[in-house]
Amino acid sequence: MKRVRHKRKSSRVLIVTSDAVDAGVKQYKISPYLLKGATLVFCVLIGALIGYGIFEKDIWAERFEQTASQKEFIRAIEQEKAELESRVAELNDEIAGLNGEIAELNEQIMILSRTVAQKTQSENDLRQELENQSLPTEFPLTGKANIEKEVTEGEPICVFTAASGSMVVATAKGTVIVVNDDPEYGHNVWVDHGNGYVTVYKNKGDVKVKQGETVSAGTTLFLIEENNTVLGYQMMKEGSYINPMDMLQIRG
Repeated sequence: MKRVRHKRKSSRVLIVTSDAVDAGVKQYKISPYLLKGATLVFCVLIGALIGYGIFEKDIWAERFEQTASQKEFIRAIEQEKAELESRVAELNDEIAGLNGEIAELNEQIMILSRTVAQKTQSENDLRQELENQSLPTEFPLTGKANIEKEVTEGEPICVFTAASGSMVVATAKGTVIVVNDDPEYGHNVWVDHGNGYVTVYKNKGDVKVKQGETVSAGTTLFLIEENNTVLGYQMMKEGSYINPMDMLQIRG
């Protein structure tokens, strides 16, 4: 018969001692199953730590890569921001330059506006002066004269008696359109002033102007002498007779 060999159970003893003089020695018997379990747990923990380390390495590598990518993105953003700020500064300089040019142009416009206004005023003044020169408001005689008769109905006429040596003069600028004889006063001189007004001068003296001649206010039409001291003066506006006294500006 074969002898059955029994496995020997072995155990481990943990001896704990101390450097103290009176310290004893303590022994702890450790079960082999407990030791194997502890060894297994230790190995599992070591494996877990190694696995965690490898996993964390991958995570940190990924995070580092993400951080590098983010940093690169941030650098690109900052560079773009710097470029935009530089462009904005350039545009601000251009705007400042344009504002300066606009201010200069506005100043020039103001100067031109004042010049145009002055020129317009001058033209208006000149136009008014020319109109006044053609407006028959002056007295038709030089020197003193008396009103002998004033007719306001029909064809109004103002009859003056002047002193010898006086002159019958045009009352405004115009053109002589008629020089003819008058059965009552001797001669007629008609002056068209070009603005709707026509003045008529009647006197027996010698006519000093010719038909078609241009006259100004004060141009001599007749010379008053002893035999022709009476002047008949009429005025028309737009072809109709009006009272000449309504237009005369008698001074003095």
